Amino acid sequence: MSKLIIIRGNSGSGKTTVAKALQQKLGHNIMVISQDVVRRDILRVKDGPDTKALPLLSELLVYGKNNCEIVVLEGILYSKWYNELIGFAKKLYGSQIWGYYYDLSFEETLIKHNTKINRDDFGIKKIKKWWHEKDYIKIIPEKTVTKDMSITDVVEMIINDIFR
Repeated sequence: MSKLIIIRGNSGSGKTTVAKALQQKLGHNIMVISQDVVRRDILRVKDGPDTKALPLLSELLVYGKNNCEIVVLEGILYSKWYNELIGFAKKLYGSQIWGYYYDLSFEETLIKHNTKINRDDFGIKKIKKWWHEKDYIKIIPEKTVTKDMSITDVVEMIINDIFR
């Protein structure tokens, strides 16, 4: 049975890094769906309540369910705009869904942003515009990831949760 891991949080939190580390650690047949890759690189569309990325993200979740052992969906996935997608994922994966939310301060996300390769693609004003405090989704339980947790800590927590 396919499992879904959802990793959410503000820009610069470390979501993509953890998703890639999970894929490396777990091996083959692990699909990573990155909201940014779908939205910015594949479709080149803006984010928002009716983003054109939603249908493709839904299709990728279906593909992953039917073809992959584990699917990792990662991105900001702002609850107000992506609640319906998460609800769809919950119906699709049932009890085989785990959520994780990076609850970091704005200052902490700036520090992490400045270590990224694409740090010059957008500045503090954009990051502040995108930032939402404690943007937990209510339709699935989400464990909190804090600034004190290393990449290894988060990866191990997720692996322990999904293979319990």
